[in-house]
Amino acid sequence: MGMKGKVALGAVVGVVVIGVVSANAGDNGDGGTSGGTGKGSSASAEREAGGKKNTKTTKDTDKAEVAEKKAAFAGDGDFQVGSDIKPGTYRTTGNSDGMCYWERAKDASGEMDSLLANDNVTGTSYVTVKSTDKLFKSSDCNDWEAVDEKAKGSPAARMSGDGGMFAIGADIAPGTYKSTGNADDSCYWERTKDAEHGVESILANDNVNGTAVVRISTSGAYFKTTGCKDWKKTG
Repeated sequence: MGMKGKVALGAVVGVVVIGVVSANAGDNGDGGTSGGTGKGSSASAEREAGGKKNTKTTKDTDKAEVAEKKAAFAGDGDFQVGSDIKPGTYRTTGNSDGMCYWERAKDASGEMDSLLANDNVTGTSYVTVKSTDKLFKSSDCNDWEAVDEKAKGSPAARMSGDGGMFAIGADIAPGTYKSTGNADDSCYWERTKDAEHGVESILANDNVNGTAVVRISTSGAYFKTTGCKDWKKTG
């Protein structure tokens, strides 16, 4: 059975089993820190004004809530989960040199046993930070923003073969995709049920030489592609 291991800046990444289907088979989030919005005061003011809605206050509150939901944290640093950042799903985009590295850890010891998941990123990455995680590390990445995993967008029918992770239904449309002209088994794709990046998250994956054809369905949450030629929806 083939194995695929990726070295991430000297750290050992979870081993990916090629061709195995797991049996355990975006943009507003809650990544910001909650704060008072003054809704109680606004309601009182409306009652005092004979029930008229304070439009300006409402709009200001809405803007503040939107800004909070899209709160980002820097692409460089160590972040304690629960104090520096909240649990949730985050995204970094536009990483072009392959130097972006992140990891989820169960403690701050820096030892290999503390590592829960990690990756080197080209393009986009989504990562779900769990409440049981203790530390999230990020190096040389573009800023991270909180995303809503259930958010829908205007899904595309094409994607870059080295674009990283795409949310199914938001970034790309479900369907059958083809990538041609891949050489030296450098093309790697992966369908996952979540953004936790564990081996148990993988629904299917493969290293490809030549032409790759993949059926991307809504049973998965994300599609990951690295080192491939561009993908085009064929059906």
